[in-house]
Amino acid sequence: MNETARLLPDTVAGGDAEGAGQVGTRTEDLEAAGGRAADLRAFMGVALRRQRVVGAVAPSSPALARALTTIVPSSGTPVVVELGAGTGPISEAIRGRIAPGGRQIAIDVDPAMVDHLRRTRPWLEVLHGDAADLGALLASAGVGRVDAVVSTLPWSLFPVPRQVRMLEEIGGVLTPAGAFTTVTYLPALLLRGAHEFRRRLGRAFEEVLITGPVWRNIPPGLAYVCRRSLSASPAPGGEDHS
Repeated sequence: MNETARLLPDTVAGGDAEGAGQVGTRTEDLEAAGGRAADLRAFMGVALRRQRVVGAVAPSSPALARALTTIVPSSGTPVVVELGAGTGPISEAIRGRIAPGGRQIAIDVDPAMVDHLRRTRPWLEVLHGDAADLGALLASAGVGRVDAVVSTLPWSLFPVPRQVRMLEEIGGVLTPAGAFTTVTYLPALLLRGAHEFRRRLGRAFEEVLITGPVWRNIPPGLAYVCRRSLSASPAPGGEDHS
């Protein structure tokens, strides 16, 4: 009895660094799991409620997020915009890559997603609005030009005139050295609309590269990396970040 009483404090204290570290790790893992569960609930809620504007069947994977965010500058003071931020997996990847002092802006058209992002990611600047009004949205936030635009928008769900307008808006806010990435999913490549969208990208940007496929995503995806807009126009106002 006495021996046990004496050893027990030593065991607890002697586990000091390692034991505390394990407890800390478990706590962080539980918090991360809770955050992912909240993200998934938010995603499914919007996906079920707005099936015509959610093109994915699950939030983007870390692997796809890395592929889409290779264009995010890791030096200087960049402005990076995310379109269709959803529950925030791409936002997290941008945050991990963007240079200190950079400005990260997420845009989503769904009020529930906007509320979710503002509640779960207070470090993120979130704007509620439509990518078809990108220039005006950014101008209202004091931004004229941006260094990178990352998108997971469901292009196949938009009519052609809307696609064209959004690509023009994106090209109009990018700096000359800026870049735009977006995703397409492998099953969609068999559809005529996917080929037409690829040609549309080629008419909007001088350079369009394809990276991937990213197999560790549901469904597997490809990233389009676009540079040098062919439809750039003067920024509608705000700070000219060129």
